[in-house]
Amino acid sequence: MEQNLLIHNSLTRTKELFKPLTEGRVGMYVCGPTVYGDGHLGHARPAITFDIVFRYLQHLGYKVRYVRNITDVGHLEHDADEGEDKIAKKARLEQLEPMEVAQYYTNRYHNAMDRLNVLRPSIEPHASGHIIEQIELVEKIIDKGYAYVSNGSVYFDVRKYQEDTKKYGCLSGRVIDEMLSTTRELDGQSEKRETADFALWKKAAPEHIMRWNSPWSVGFPGWHTECTAMGCKYLGETFDIHGGGMDLMFPHHESEIAQATAVTGHGPCKYWMHNNMITINGQKMGKSLGNFITLDEFFTGSHKLLTQAYTPMTIRFFILQAHYRSTVDFSNEALQAAEKGYSRLMQVYKTLKSLQPSKSSSVDVKEYRQKCYDAMNDDFNTPIVISHFFDMAKVINTVNDKKATLTQADIDELKSVFDTFLFDILGLKDEASSDNTQIVDGLMQMILDVRAQAKANKDWTTSDKIRDTLAAIGISVKDGKDGATWELK
Repeated sequence: MEQNLLIHNSLTRTKELFKPLTEGRVGMYVCGPTVYGDGHLGHARPAITFDIVFRYLQHLGYKVRYVRNITDVGHLEHDADEGEDKIAKKARLEQLEPMEVAQYYTNRYHNAMDRLNVLRPSIEPHASGHIIEQIELVEKIIDKGYAYVSNGSVYFDVRKYQEDTKKYGCLSGRVIDEMLSTTRELDGQSEKRETADFALWKKAAPEHIMRWNSPWSVGFPGWHTECTAMGCKYLGETFDIHGGGMDLMFPHHESEIAQATAVTGHGPCKYWMHNNMITINGQKMGKSLGNFITLDEFFTGSHKLLTQAYTPMTIRFFILQAHYRSTVDFSNEALQAAEKGYSRLMQVYKTLKSLQPSKSSSVDVKEYRQKCYDAMNDDFNTPIVISHFFDMAKVINTVNDKKATLTQADIDELKSVFDTFLFDILGLKDEASSDNTQIVDGLMQMILDVRAQAKANKDWTTSDKIRDTLAAIGISVKDGKDGATWELK
């Protein structure tokens, strides 16, 4: 079934908020984590938001190249241009190599995202692996006259860019002319000509442990530089979707537009998508504010603000219950409600699979598939999709209570809608079934280990008995050069 995909275009600022994608291929770039600490709920939200976009685009038949970066250099402690690199600071405090810190937290981020059933992107470039591309980008911006060198650092000239293009602030709505007229610093207080200027390349202080050679100094790239350089490398000068958290709209994404426009004459993408924030008591959750709860703490219930542990699918369901552009305020009560809602839908799906069909249906279920498509096409409206599943749950329970009837075709249709939208597109899964699978896998591995030990001891009788007993209950054991494997017949 062909569907028109509608995406919110935050650049228009008009009532016409949606535009259809018409190309068969989609390029999507999403700002990923800065890997100097464990992922928290604020990291889970953009990962899940754009996982939904990725899944749905693929479902509609688009060939998607999804790029999500890893920031492992250049993200400074206080803001984009000042302070100590966050990863370098962590490495100094823990007496590690910076790349040890980055690799450790990248691995932990991946593990947390896997547990949340977030698909891996098509390409996951690291900022530190693209220094050459970033230097080349800075050189092009200097050649175009929109950057200047100051004491070995390179800064983007926001005033000149604004005078020539009138575009700085086009995404965030900031009135940059007012900023430029009121924020000039006294001479000698900064390397910048204007405080609105941002770093493209920073000269490294002697104690700075992350540094590379460049035409201007031994130093490191500015935070904004990486996404422009890597987005262009893997998706071209113009790609379809650029995503990230709403907190990145300014200055990060605004600066990305300026860099791309300075070099190419146009912005980097057709559509900007920003997920809103996770808050605690109305305040943004984040490492810099010290009010974050890590995902591991959610999974184990080990944080003082948590009254219990919450499973990865409860967290995913909690996030999907709100539209991606709405704020989500954390509370144990909200998570407990999400846990109950998620469990109810998983139980309903089991009930659906056990329903006895009738010769005729007293309920019309054919509209639910289209309702789910309509909700997804309306700016990826996952809470509306979920509400349709609760409507389906009422129908299924009514049939199970013998108060209504469904034919086998209608039961199959509901199963298909569950499989397509709840599991494939929303990315939920039955954790109870997954836990059982893990238990079975563990037990089978233990049995195969016992059999392997018997074979090593030349105890062929025990080895054959294990194999034959498993075969009798429908489990086939195959011996190979790397050990035995098993499968259900």
